Amino acid sequence: MSLSIGIVGLPNVGKSSLFNILTKKGVEAANYPFCTIDPNVGVVKVPDARLDKLANVSKPLKIVPTTIEFVDIAGLVAGASKGEGLGNKFLAHIRECDAICEVVRDFKDKNIIHVNNKIDPESDKETINMELIFADLATVEKRLASTKRDSRGGDKELIIQAQILEKLYNHLASGGSARELEFNDEEAPFVKSLCLLTTKPIIYLLNVDDNFTGIDVLKNINEQVIAVNVKNEEEIAALPEEEQAEYIKELGLEQSGLDKLITAAYKILGLDTYFTTGHEETRAWTIKHGTKAPQAAGVIHTDFIKGFVRAEVIQWDKFIEAGSEARAKELGTMRIEGKDYVVKDGDTCNFLINK
Repeated sequence: MSLSIGIVGLPNVGKSSLFNILTKKGVEAANYPFCTIDPNVGVVKVPDARLDKLANVSKPLKIVPTTIEFVDIAGLVAGASKGEGLGNKFLAHIRECDAICEVVRDFKDKNIIHVNNKIDPESDKETINMELIFADLATVEKRLASTKRDSRGGDKELIIQAQILEKLYNHLASGGSARELEFNDEEAPFVKSLCLLTTKPIIYLLNVDDNFTGIDVLKNINEQVIAVNVKNEEEIAALPEEEQAEYIKELGLEQSGLDKLITAAYKILGLDTYFTTGHEETRAWTIKHGTKAPQAAGVIHTDFIKGFVRAEVIQWDKFIEAGSEARAKELGTMRIEGKDYVVKDGDTCNFLINK
């Protein structure tokens, strides 16, 4: 499944530098606002040690990780929703993303200007969040006016839609995000159809320096917050891949900041990974948490949903312990599961399909 994360923030907070490291693409990261004129897109492999360990057993011809798409969106400023800076043209690019990574500056460097001439993470966060809220407010206000007018004929569906829009409008107008509201199963599809920016899950990435004191510089945060020293990440990325792990340890880190970001993205999107492995390839597949076996097979090919018969399933570590698929079957650790089985994160699966 294709997934995309939009990287947003004020100018000169380290967005494009982060994107450069993520994708190893030469996106310009100049020291002035609006250097990113068009949204840059890069596909990044999701690091997963389990994939390599499975491959060590199966000895496949190729290894295929799952991926996430990152979109580097030009720096937003106060008034972007009304056309300030490069305007709400770039807000449209965010609508196409599954989640938002909001980069917030918490590093001091007199050689890198700040658009507001001060380092204030909380203020920067609020500026961006309010622009997203204002953009949604304009969308909802316009839709509410037309829906109210059309519902005067007594159409029950339009009356319900008008009530949902009124609820959204009042919440947004009070400075709240749409993701804070709850909607039932009947209301949710309509809300989703509005493509509101503030319904998207959000990760706050604090771009910090060596003097970082803690994520509490951002107040009243219910969403995911991670701290990343982008300058250090540039040094890590400049090393040969085989040397990066050792340098990360030298820095006193368990994993790179980029791996933390990707892990956080999976978490907020409610994603799991399952594997297929054999002589041809060992591959990771992304599914939504709670996906049943036929739909998980459908990620490989949509025809597999209709033709699904059963799945042979074993957790990745049990597969490695067995040393081969044949041995796993002998030991009874590879199970047969039917259509109602919910695929778990880390499952290694063979799908039997009726063609």
